[in-house]
Amino acid sequence: MQGKKLPEPSAESKVYLGIDVCKARLDVYLHPLGRRLHVANSREGLKQLRRELAGCGIVLAVIEATGKYHRLAHRTLHAWGLAVAVVNPLRSRLFAEASGTLAKTDHIDARMLAVFGESLEPAAAPPLPELVEELQELVRARQAATAEATALTNRLGASQAGFLKRELAHPLKALKAHIARLDDEIERRLAEDGALARRYQILMSIPGIGPVAATSLAVGLTELGLASNKSIATLVGVAPVACDSGDKTGQRHIKGGRAHLRTPLYMAALAAARCNPELKAFYRRLRDNGKAAKVALTAVMRKLVVLANTLVREDRLWQPTRP
Repeated sequence: MQGKKLPEPSAESKVYLGIDVCKARLDVYLHPLGRRLHVANSREGLKQLRRELAGCGIVLAVIEATGKYHRLAHRTLHAWGLAVAVVNPLRSRLFAEASGTLAKTDHIDARMLAVFGESLEPAAAPPLPELVEELQELVRARQAATAEATALTNRLGASQAGFLKRELAHPLKALKAHIARLDDEIERRLAEDGALARRYQILMSIPGIGPVAATSLAVGLTELGLASNKSIATLVGVAPVACDSGDKTGQRHIKGGRAHLRTPLYMAALAAARCNPELKAFYRRLRDNGKAAKVALTAVMRKLVVLANTLVREDRLWQPTRP
């Protein structure tokens, strides 16, 4: 491990820990001590880190979301009793540039994460249960396999040569079998958890939301029922964002959020605009008022996710007449 040891801070000191995560190692910075460390991104490396951090008075650890590589550190630091905030890498990068730091190295990123924690105090969150993390991986794998199957189907439809058609048919058949096995495994794991199974049941009760959308929202939007309606729409990325300046009122557009949730939600909105009585009337009213089809469908998406949030919060199934 690199970095010389400094005197331990007093009990009144507030120390912020920034951790830049990669597959092999963790670059660590303690602010305002100015202390830099690096350890292996493994259980042994984290044990070493714990010995080095003993008595430092850390109030918040900040790490970037990096797919799966940050999960071990997040889970381990939380088990130590530390408050851990997982932040969007884009947000921390923009903070660094706004602070005048244009260079990007692992040590610089770790330092900026620590300063980011002190300046903005991002909310700490516990790690997700391992079952939910595994389900998220399965759902993402299914989305990738479905996209690949769609591409192969399109290529097969455009092919003229018989040999090429036969070559494309084999992997397409294998992909469809793979997707079916993923569906079975996702369904089995959902049934293992009572809370997830109940959330899935509530989502499936909403006209327009099918198994794929219900699974994606139940697993990928764990904040359902816990956040406000405005926050939940922002998390998915279907809340219109203002763009005003002075006397100018700019056009609102959706921005940010979890893009992997919007595809199944868009398909659910298409179905809801046809079979959900309330949303069908809402969609038709927007279209009659001159809104473009995709703008109206985006509004239906927002209505759907807000409805799902409300039903999960109140722990009740959808019904035609509001209670």
